[in-house]
Amino acid sequence: MSFNTFGKIFRFTTWGESHGPAIGCIVDGCPPNIDISEKDIQIELNKRKPGQSKFTTQRKEDDKVNILSGVFEGKTTGTPISMIIYNKDMRSRDYETIKNKFRPGHADFTYFKKYGIRDYRGGGRQSARETAARVAAGAIAKQVLIKKLGNKYSVKGAVTQLGMLGCDLKNWDDKFIPKNPFFCPDKSILKLWEKYLLSIRKSGSSCGAIIEVRARGIPVGLGAPIYSKLDMDLASAMMSINAVKGVNIGSGMNSAQLTGEQNSDEISQKGKKTKFKSNNAGGILGGISSGQEIIVSFAVKPTSSILTSRKTIDKFGKNTSISVKGRHDPCVGIRAVPIGEAMMHCVILDHFLLHSAQCKN
Repeated sequence: MSFNTFGKIFRFTTWGESHGPAIGCIVDGCPPNIDISEKDIQIELNKRKPGQSKFTTQRKEDDKVNILSGVFEGKTTGTPISMIIYNKDMRSRDYETIKNKFRPGHADFTYFKKYGIRDYRGGGRQSARETAARVAAGAIAKQVLIKKLGNKYSVKGAVTQLGMLGCDLKNWDDKFIPKNPFFCPDKSILKLWEKYLLSIRKSGSSCGAIIEVRARGIPVGLGAPIYSKLDMDLASAMMSINAVKGVNIGSGMNSAQLTGEQNSDEISQKGKKTKFKSNNAGGILGGISSGQEIIVSFAVKPTSSILTSRKTIDKFGKNTSISVKGRHDPCVGIRAVPIGEAMMHCVILDHFLLHSAQCKN
């Protein structure tokens, strides 16, 4: 399997399978002398790990990370950083009854047709379990950016829509997001979301979600105008996350409904400060950061593993039906929030390093 590496200068390669002994990643291109510890990485991993509430899969994983190389006396050395996370709570037996069947909505069919082999234990490499390694890489990128850009730099993600139920973005509250199991930014909608998702789970079904990620404290000039647009790489990063089926930058698809007057972000100057009246562009103009808040949202499809019986075929080409038992998220989008944040960190650092290499005075 090719293409397990992401990034240009700041690059990470992930490895491992859902029910294998471990997963992990190797980060290359990290600058030296950055303060980093396993604790810094663990803080981010804890946001993503399963089994933390009744609204996510009950698989219990500590997701404890061990740094194997690239850090000495609490600082990065500039050499590859290797990290490992051991899997502890696998139940491969849950998949024995469906090992020859293709789960509708999953990549079972395409993986088997492409590679001629299938790891049926939780999907193997196609599983979202792989994303824990991305979060570890993103934690390192975050520490580098805080040192380079200062404490004004921050990335905050949230679930802004659960199934058909949206929230009021005017009520966005950074402090409320980590205090609820949905990463919801709007306190007024929380009770309704709880009731809705519990009913979805009880029925054995699932729902999708929309996640919005906001990056602040970004300098002007990151990105290149043609084949390395900042928004292009951000879209690629978010689309690479399991179950993501659509990405918006700023107003995104809604831009098609606006007039030129509505969509243009008017600019004014006050002293030495440049101001934009709006941010339909999502902080990126012509593929280059404008200095505004970068806003990316992405849609996550409903979890494909559901109890409801569905028609499918087996690997021998025979028609059959399937009901997927085991431990699954009723809304996999909830745990995609820290993954989206991690990918944002990685892309921004990659472009920061590219910009510094070309344009640093």
